[in-house]
Amino acid sequence: MSLWFLFALMTAVAIFAVLWPLGRTAQQAKGGRESAVYKDQLDEVDRDVSAGLIRPAEGEAARVEISRRLLAAAEAETETHATPRIGLRRAVAIVALVGLPIIAGGFYLRLGSPQLPDMPLADRGSGQGASASLEQLIGQVRAHLEKNPTDGRGWSVLAPVLERIGRFDDAAEAYRNAIKYDGDTAIRRAGLGEALVSAANGVVTADAKVEFERATALDPDEVKARYFLGVAAEQDGRGKDAAAIWQAMLDKAPPGAPWRPVVEAALARVGAAKLPALSEDTIASTKDMTESDRTAMIRGMVDRLATRLKQNGDDVEGWLRLVRAYMVLGDRDQARDAGEAARKAVGQDEARLLQLKDGLKALGL
Repeated sequence: MSLWFLFALMTAVAIFAVLWPLGRTAQQAKGGRESAVYKDQLDEVDRDVSAGLIRPAEGEAARVEISRRLLAAAEAETETHATPRIGLRRAVAIVALVGLPIIAGGFYLRLGSPQLPDMPLADRGSGQGASASLEQLIGQVRAHLEKNPTDGRGWSVLAPVLERIGRFDDAAEAYRNAIKYDGDTAIRRAGLGEALVSAANGVVTADAKVEFERATALDPDEVKARYFLGVAAEQDGRGKDAAAIWQAMLDKAPPGAPWRPVVEAALARVGAAKLPALSEDTIASTKDMTESDRTAMIRGMVDRLATRLKQNGDDVEGWLRLVRAYMVLGDRDQARDAGEAARKAVGQDEARLLQLKDGLKALGL
């Protein structure tokens, strides 16, 4: 009932907006007419001539010009503010009062779904509508590119979207076209390599490795390419080489680099990661400790981190540090449990969930 009341109220407002201009008379706009301005200018010219500020000849010329403008303005205002014919006003009023609700209702009953029940909250979060809309948008872009196959900018925009939704082969094709028609860049080479890796279920193939090497040749600091070259070394059994690549990345990374947790997790995977550095006071207090006492202290720090994250689960980097710490300590089961807890804590936040998944994937979880 409240929904239909709201519809009725919106219809009334729309009708009022149509009828309001018809009820206005020409007298309502009288005070703001342009002709009144020109009349004031004529009076001002007379005062200036009387005061000797301008010569009589100049004043006469000004009067002629202002009078011409005054006549034109008066004629225009007469046409503008003429009262509409009564029959036309009545016809418009009938259309607004009767036709507008009928037309709006007809469109809603045909295109809307007044009998459709509410969608469950769980289904709303599934993103089915957004996915369908994205597929439709991709179809429109592909149709445009079929007509304009040399639009390199279009291929550059399409490629990462296709990769995000899991169409890796199409994404690789789009990256190749972007490189061909819009120029060869390190970012596009790295994107092409990543698409090839994803298509191979995470294996850095020979073709993908070539793309990453081309990317680093164009830009030695290209993060994605350097990371996957480390993955390639790891998959070839060269863990030390992989660790060297990733450690070099961390040494040059700014403190707030969003990819830092992923690289740190990769280091933990090859056994080259270290726990966060301790303060000087903490290090001094551990000098006289036995190895078991130091381990117990570190576990206590890890437990405090876990407690904090249970109270505030929005810190994705904190969760990845916790998982990595468990991995370094050799507690793979606890690392897996922490990863599951992190997924529940992050919930439906897509950005944080993607960051968390990338980090856990890098850790082998």
